[in-house]
Amino acid sequence: MSSSPSTAQASPARAGAPAPERRKLGVLAVAFLIVAASAPLTVIAGGVTSTFSVTHVAGVPLGFLILAAALAIFAIGYAAMSRFINNAGAFYAYVAQGIGRPTGVGASLVALVAYNMMQLGIWGMFGFQVSMLIGEKTGLDIPWWVGVLVGIVIVGIMGVNRVDLSAKVLGVLVALEFLVVIVFDVVAFTNPAAGFSTEPMSPAALFVPGVGAVFAFGIAAFMGFEQAAIYGEESKDPRRTIPRATFLAVAVIGVFYALSAWALALGIGVDKITDPAGISGEEAGPPLFFGFVAENLGVIWVDIMSVLFITSIFAALVSFHNAVARYFFSLAREGVLPAKLAAVRQSTGAPWVGSLAQSVIAVIVVIAFAVGEAGWNPESGPYPVITLFTWLTNTGALGLVLLMAVVSLAVIGFFRKDARGVGVGSRLVAPIVSAVALAAILLLILSNFDVLLGQPESNATTFLLPAIAILPGVIGIVWAYVIKRRRPEVYARIGHGADAGDAQLGDA
Repeated sequence: MSSSPSTAQASPARAGAPAPERRKLGVLAVAFLIVAASAPLTVIAGGVTSTFSVTHVAGVPLGFLILAAALAIFAIGYAAMSRFINNAGAFYAYVAQGIGRPTGVGASLVALVAYNMMQLGIWGMFGFQVSMLIGEKTGLDIPWWVGVLVGIVIVGIMGVNRVDLSAKVLGVLVALEFLVVIVFDVVAFTNPAAGFSTEPMSPAALFVPGVGAVFAFGIAAFMGFEQAAIYGEESKDPRRTIPRATFLAVAVIGVFYALSAWALALGIGVDKITDPAGISGEEAGPPLFFGFVAENLGVIWVDIMSVLFITSIFAALVSFHNAVARYFFSLAREGVLPAKLAAVRQSTGAPWVGSLAQSVIAVIVVIAFAVGEAGWNPESGPYPVITLFTWLTNTGALGLVLLMAVVSLAVIGFFRKDARGVGVGSRLVAPIVSAVALAAILLLILSNFDVLLGQPESNATTFLLPAIAILPGVIGIVWAYVIKRRRPEVYARIGHGADAGDAQLGDA
């Protein structure tokens, strides 16, 4: 069978329509793709240690459980809607059919920017860690962007091949991540620095000044859980696969992060981890994690976890790359973006042009940041982490929280005229609760954005970066009305995926 790329020649409404050979993913495969995006080892070793240190709040573990509960409530309405909408555009299609086509196009551009920024930002951490590891083991000074460009090629190759190949690779990597973090958890729980304590799981330790920053930091650790619906057209039984994979991912991520964060606090010491510089003069972030591993498990485990730290980041990169490619595919299939982006490979069913487009964007942005590194003061911290990683991942997380809040409202709108046999709890109560909770988290992110960027005080980036995540939504709404006036037949297809041809022009 030929492996050359091919664009479907049917009408735009039907380009790339799901075929039986594309439906290869089961519940566990989709769940692995979701969990991989959250990068468990990266979150525990890097994100959680930094959250403790920056916020000085001991109740971070409980914060993960509360966030998991809020996202599980969101998932109730999201999963109910997924039974009736099977579209690789996910958020875009949900909002278009639940609120209206203009808002759906606005959501699609926010999603494209948010997922791109998450993936592009993670490349910064990847490049830095690869460069550090090579330097430690060989003495070679490799620029961070070299490893990134090589990684982009590898991820790009995976992106144009069968999605179940990505799922299998990510499954192995995620399983290894869980294994080593579980080893860490057991050692930390059995060797607490200052004796066993339930303080990190106490509400009194969480609801203190700084709790807003804890939730703002914590929500980024869950980003990717909402991706299940993106794989709806490639799942064996989307009506069952997508809801089950979503709930499984939320439960696993929430409980695992809470227990691991608790173990981290006990192993390093609550006082030390919340103020490492003040208590011991030590560096915050990953050095705290790896220092504990070296002391209690030995250098060999540090080496193993350092490699898995990199593969953890790589797994997240693959997952977000797939998400971006499928958004390009979905929007192009319906005529919102150029039709060529809807091309799929005959041999794999993968959206190869969308995948290639994301790779090209990544190369351009990485080169721009590499050029911009000139003149950077090393004392300010590692450039790719402080700028590319911190700036873009936090901006991407903001965009995704905004999208989830809008999707909660879309669920209500979708079932308003026709309940379709769905109970009031799933179609109304849960979406209202999740919309309020996510709106509160969004406000916390905005009000703590300078904290998330590690800025002693606000500057231009504090306001520019959130604008980059939000303004595409306004642009998308305007673009939808332009499409409605100039190409009404394209407007009719918006948000209806492979079934676009059945849409009626009179629909909202």
